[in-house]
Amino acid sequence: MPGRRAASILLLSLIPAAAAAYDGVPFYGYAYGPGGGYPLSLPQTLRGTVPVPVARMATKPADTLAELYPALAACWQAPGGLGRPSGGADDIEITLRLALRRDGSLIGPPRVTYAAGVAGDRRTLLVRGTLDALARCTPAHITPGLGRAIAGRPVALRFVYRPPA
Repeated sequence: MPGRRAASILLLSLIPAAAAAYDGVPFYGYAYGPGGGYPLSLPQTLRGTVPVPVARMATKPADTLAELYPALAACWQAPGGLGRPSGGADDIEITLRLALRRDGSLIGPPRVTYAAGVAGDRRTLLVRGTLDALARCTPAHITPGLGRAIAGRPVALRFVYRPPA
């Protein structure tokens, strides 16, 4: 008897799906209109975390994202007067959101989306120093293949600075 009950529940759960007519178009997400939908995709933002300052500058064009992130962070230096992290934090962190053209130049101004470990005037100092460093490192020296792959896509680049003890 328990097997018959499970089979009945299974059949009842399939009835609504079988009742809808299949129009030949796959449904990938939420419908905005009758029969409409949009395909679901992976996150479009390219994300990377770089411990700064970077030990050395790249000598060849970046061909992968793993090579691009340090190339963009290579010009970052701790701004004078930044000091130690506040609030008991070990690190000072700042995240920029930006987009690049195929030639490695910036599309519009980058945005600071996150900053931690500093407050007040020191936060302003960190933001200004990070934006100036990015301006010095762009246009990024990248290969044509990487340029085609990243052109116009948002990049979230996180710099993590741990001051010397």
